Amino acid sequence: MKKKKNIKTYNTKYSYYKQYKDKREVIEKRYNVIISVIIVIMIILLINLFNIQVINKNVYITKLAQLNQNITYGETAPRGRIYDRNGRLIVDNQAIKVIYYKKEKDVTTKEEVELAYKLADMIELDFSRLNVLNLKNFWLINNEELGKKKITSDEWQRYEERKLTSDQIQKMKLDRITEEELNEYNDLDRETAYIYYLMNKGYSYDEKIIKKGNISDEEYAKTSENIDVLKGFNTRLDWERKYLYGDVFRTILGSVSSTETGIPYELKDHYLSKGYSLNDQVGISYLEYTYDDYLKGIKNKYEVLKDGTYRLLEDGKRGNDIVLTIDIELQEAIEKIIVSQLLSAKKEPNTEYYNRSFVIISNPKTGEILAMAGKQIVKKDKGYEIYDYTPGVMTSPVAAGSVIKGASHIVGYNTGALKIGEVRDDACIKIQNTPIKCSWMYLGGINDVTALTQSSNTYQFHTAIKVGKGYYQYNKPLVINSDAFKIYRDTFAEFGLGIKTGIDLPVESLGYKGSNTLPGYLLDFSIGQYDTYTPIQLSQYIGTIANNGYRMKPYLLKSVYAPSDGVLDNILHESKPVVLNKVNTKNEYLKRVQLGFKTVLEPYGTGYYYIDPAFKPAGKTGTSESFIDTNNDGLIDTETITHNFVAYAPYNNPSITFTIISPDISHRNNGSHYQSNVNSRLAYQVSKKYFQFYK
Repeated sequence: MKKKKNIKTYNTKYSYYKQYKDKREVIEKRYNVIISVIIVIMIILLINLFNIQVINKNVYITKLAQLNQNITYGETAPRGRIYDRNGRLIVDNQAIKVIYYKKEKDVTTKEEVELAYKLADMIELDFSRLNVLNLKNFWLINNEELGKKKITSDEWQRYEERKLTSDQIQKMKLDRITEEELNEYNDLDRETAYIYYLMNKGYSYDEKIIKKGNISDEEYAKTSENIDVLKGFNTRLDWERKYLYGDVFRTILGSVSSTETGIPYELKDHYLSKGYSLNDQVGISYLEYTYDDYLKGIKNKYEVLKDGTYRLLEDGKRGNDIVLTIDIELQEAIEKIIVSQLLSAKKEPNTEYYNRSFVIISNPKTGEILAMAGKQIVKKDKGYEIYDYTPGVMTSPVAAGSVIKGASHIVGYNTGALKIGEVRDDACIKIQNTPIKCSWMYLGGINDVTALTQSSNTYQFHTAIKVGKGYYQYNKPLVINSDAFKIYRDTFAEFGLGIKTGIDLPVESLGYKGSNTLPGYLLDFSIGQYDTYTPIQLSQYIGTIANNGYRMKPYLLKSVYAPSDGVLDNILHESKPVVLNKVNTKNEYLKRVQLGFKTVLEPYGTGYYYIDPAFKPAGKTGTSESFIDTNNDGLIDTETITHNFVAYAPYNNPSITFTIISPDISHRNNGSHYQSNVNSRLAYQVSKKYFQFYK
């Protein structure tokens, strides 16, 4: 029995020892892993420490120095220049002298008045804008005790009792300053009063412009030499844009903010995200805005030293120069032609509502725009004033009329609703309960080419009915598949109609897209009388036809150069033609449309002599019905006539396109059917002027 007990004890001890040994082995393994990890971490730390202290020592010393530097920047540097396609300078910079004031800490009101008098002795400042209230405030500052005496003891008592406010007391003082007291001030006093007013206008921490521009060299020098005694005053040079061709293409060139206004509120997020300061001069519209990244200058970079002085770290430089696709002299000539024709047309009957025209000249193979202009005429007193309306090229849609029949033909060919050479009778169409629809005259039996030549409406109506899978009977109901609208719009979009063209400007309209899908509206759509399109969309459309179905992105930026002294030799960027899409159709269909457009500008075509036949043009005329609100009550009340024209030349190898748009050239309120031919005159003169420039 005793022996069995010993065996049991032994087994228990053995089991305990085995468990202890297993746990120890696990712990030792874990310990070894931890030690290994620690060793690896230490090696990594040592390698990084060696890298920082030995290999990249100078890099980190430089970074540390930069972190400890107090960096500041100089004033806005001059922007880049803008040139036309032929190297003619359009926009330059001119230095503007500025005298400004920024209030220093602990400057008293009395000291500010003394400073204003000192500056008034050095400069001549027009103080005609100084009003009586400004002068009275200045008088009170200089006559504090006399001002107090203008308040009675009873009024002071009421003030102590809080029955009168400090604002009311101040108003009483101002009201009781007499004209005789103000007349004691001479011109120097009044100039000083105006300077003091400018010094304290707005927030105290803001920089105040005292005088800008029209500063003589002597005034500038005196102020600069005495900034140590003119505490808070200083001088600098600002830069303003100088337009060498005046108002030519002025709106599209865009505008730049001033140093006083800085970044406009609505553009704050856009520019602050790019690292700009709130008081920077920036492009705020059109090309100046679109290409601000190229045009902006680089400021001088300074380190503020411990003694308050500055050390120049990096020289600033003028912004990059940009070259436009525009020919500025052609642009100037086109603008003059439009103005002349606007004034002439207003002498004709039925032109009461005609007030604008647009012209675009573009290269169909590249998308480059050589000229782009819009002008608006407004009646004023007994005459007229002309305003630039070029932005309307992107934002003023019109009913295009028959100019879009080339795209309508392509819809017909693609869907099988139209066959090459198909002959149709040009008889009017009548759908039950709707007005009769006809061409501008009965044209007899015509084929697809003649339908373009003579601008048949009914030819397009029959195509639209087939596209919509309808069955037409005279004066019977017509049912079509509403999917036909999408079929038309999808193909039109391939030409650039109803979609954004991609022009490199910040604003572009899509035009109006009708929502009603009644059969009659599809017929209207097929002849350009339903959806509306902008002039730039129509320009892209005719360019696509001229370019064998390749739709090019229109653009105004030709190239970018590093700043230099009048020599464009270091190119940084050059715009390349961008193909947006190829029209999904057969080449033979496009050739058929091109043939029709060629015959439009030949004898018996609707556009004969819109362009001199010697230039071998092809194109399409368009007349559309438009509707306007004549009394600004928000309701459409008058039907007008719009004339449009698109063309290219030469027809066998197109190198240029013309788009001429003249909305609302006529109306029938007085029963007259007279329509001015201003659009055809514009087309003839504009094309002639172009070929004088580019023979």
